[in-house]
Amino acid sequence: MKIGSIDLGDRPVMLAPMEDVTDESFRLICKEFGADMTYTEFVSADALIRNIAATTRKLAINPAERPTAIQIYGREVEPMVEAAKIVELAAPDIIDINFGCPVKKVAGKGAGAGMLRDIPKMLQITRAVVDAVKLPVTVKTRLGWDHNSKIIVQLAEQLQDCGIQALTVHGRTRSQMYTGDADWEMIARVKENPRLSIPVIGNGDITTPERLREAFDRYGVDGVMVGRASIGAPWIFSELKAGIDPAQKLPTLAEKFDCLRRQIKESVDRIDEYRGILHIRRHLAASPLFKSIPNFRQTRIAMLRAETFGELLDIISHVQHDILPQLS
Repeated sequence: MKIGSIDLGDRPVMLAPMEDVTDESFRLICKEFGADMTYTEFVSADALIRNIAATTRKLAINPAERPTAIQIYGREVEPMVEAAKIVELAAPDIIDINFGCPVKKVAGKGAGAGMLRDIPKMLQITRAVVDAVKLPVTVKTRLGWDHNSKIIVQLAEQLQDCGIQALTVHGRTRSQMYTGDADWEMIARVKENPRLSIPVIGNGDITTPERLREAFDRYGVDGVMVGRASIGAPWIFSELKAGIDPAQKLPTLAEKFDCLRRQIKESVDRIDEYRGILHIRRHLAASPLFKSIPNFRQTRIAMLRAETFGELLDIISHVQHDILPQLS
C-alpha cells in the first residue's frame, strides 16, 4: 500500500491518532512493536496558528518512528490552510485531516465529525489544504453523522476528487461515538466502489488477529488502523501481525511489564513526576496485563492512586513477581 511515494508494504497496521495517548514516546514504542505508521495526537488549527506551546509541542517527531502523519482539525478554511503550512515545516511524512473526532468540544463546534453536517465546507477545507502543501494529504472520517445519514460511499469519492491520497474510515457514525459495533460492511462498500482509486484504511474494533485477517480478507481494505486497543498495550501490533505473519516475534510477559515501566519513566521524564503519572494512568487502567487477575481491586486502586515514580514501580513489580507467579 502506498500513500503518495510512501510505501507502507503489504497489509499495513497503523497506530490511530488519539488525544492524550499518541505522544512521541508512545508512538515510538508502538513502532518498535510493529506499527507500520504512526499518527500524532490531533492538532487544533486555531491553537497552532496562535503558537500555543502545548500544541506546537505535538509537532515533534522522532526519526525512528517514521513514517508519521500529523493530524490537524478545524472548522474554517483559512486557519486550516495556515495550520497545514506550519505543519509542513515540521516535516511529517503525511498531513492528515480529522473529520472524525466525535467528542462534543470538537464536533459540537463544527470541527472533527461535526463537518459531517456541512459537507460543502468539508470539501472546501480539504481542497484548500491539498492545494496549499506539497506533502500527501489524507482524511480520517466516519460513516456519517447518524444512522440516517451514512454518506461515506459518496463522500469518499468527493474527498478523492479534492486530491487526498488515502482515506481512513472509522466504521461508526458520530452519534454512535464509540458504542456498538463498527460497521465493516460499510467500510467494504467504500473499498468496493470502482470509482475509488485511493487506498482505504479501515478503523474500528480491531482487537485480535482474527479480526485483522477479516478486515483484509473479507472486507478488502488496504490498511488497518488500531486505536483504543493499543492503550496500555502497545505490543498489540506484534500480536495482531503474528496472525498474518508467522515470523512476527511475540513479546514475553516480562517484556510487556518492561514496556509499561518504560512508558511510566518516559512520561515522567517528558512532563514531570506528578503530571507524568497522571498521564500514564489511562494506560495502566486499560492494560490487559491486569484484567484477569482475581481479587485485584485493592492493588488496582493503589496502582491508580500512586503519586510517585518509585511507588508506582514497586506496585507493578509486586504484581509481576508476587501476584502473577501464584496464578500460574
